Parts: sequence; structure tokens; C-alpha cells
Amino acid sequence: MSIFTKRRLTILGIVVGIPAIALAWWLGSPLFLDSEVDEEFPMSAGASIPDDMTQEEVEEAMIEAADEPDQEAEESMPEPGPVALSQGVFRDADEFHMGSGTATVYELEDGSRVLRLEDFEVTNGPDLHVLLVPNADPTTSGEVEGYVDLGSLKGNIGDQNYEIPADLDLSQFGSVVIYCKPFHVLFSVAGLES
Repeated sequence: MSIFTKRRLTILGIVVGIPAIALAWWLGSPLFLDSEVDEEFPMSAGASIPDDMTQEEVEEAMIEAADEPDQEAEESMPEPGPVALSQGVFRDADEFHMGSGTATVYELEDGSRVLRLEDFEVTNGPDLHVLLVPNADPTTSGEVEGYVDLGSLKGNIGDQNYEIPADLDLSQFGSVVIYCKPFHVLFSVAGLES
């Protein structure tokens, strides 16, 4: 073999080898690395002070409010706060792709909705996404048709929140699925019940 041919093979090996190693790392490293998150429960914004209000004006408004006579409510008011609309427990998709924890859909005080994963843990993988799926108990990638993608999984361990589009009819969705997009594989499923 000539020196010219050896150089070509070396260059070809580098050109092919570096991207192959990078791809292998991207696909394989999530299996060995965990990504932990711990997001707070989302709360609606309460009363706020306008930005253009001075400290004097704030104090004056507080004094005026304190001087007003107390009024009793004629009927008891419901406690404000988030309302759980549906909930499910994550199960393993198979012997290799495992998950645990709860998925709860909440409606917040402001009317927005959020999916909350708590005590959550799933086998890590490349490009995992959180899907709302019409099927209540999908077992294959073919059974997630009609899904709504809530975004990339923020971490394979820990509490996390995902905003749900306001115009989405939740009655059309029966489960939350952790799904690997590149390989079309289910990692974990939580059937939702009201």
C-alpha cells in the first residue's frame, strides 16, 4: 500500500470516525448519565403593585384599605388554589425502559393548566419528550398517534412542570407518555383518570 493510499485512509477514518464517535456518545451517554431537576409547583400571580406606583402611593393605598370597615361574606368562598383535573401513575414500558412517579394535570387559579410530574424517575435516553396521548394505555409507538408534544423532558429524575396549551381539549387525552423521538420508543406511560 502506498503512502498516498495510507494518508487517504487516515483522513477518511478521521472524517468518518469523529462524527461516528459523537453520534455514539449522543445516543449512548444518556443511559449512563442522570439529569435531576426539582421545579417548584407553579402558582398563579397574586396581587401585584404596578411598576409606576411610588412607595408613598403604596403606603397610602394600604392605609385606605385598612381604614375600610370589615365586611362579612354572605356565603363561604371556596379556597383559591390549583385544582387537580386528572392523575396517573407511571408504569414501565418494558423491562429496559422503566418509569415511576405520578403525573397530575392541574388547573391553576388563572385558568391555565399544567402537567406536573412528581416523585418522577425514568430510564434516561436520547431526546425524550413528554406527550399527551389519546390512547389510555399505549404499549407501542403506533398507539401514540394524535399526540400533543409538551416539550423535551427536563430531567429523568425529579419534580417538573409542563404547560398545557389553553385551547387543548383534555377530555381527548388518556395518558402521559415519556417517548424517545429518534427511536420511536415508549419509556414510561401514566394513564390519566379524573
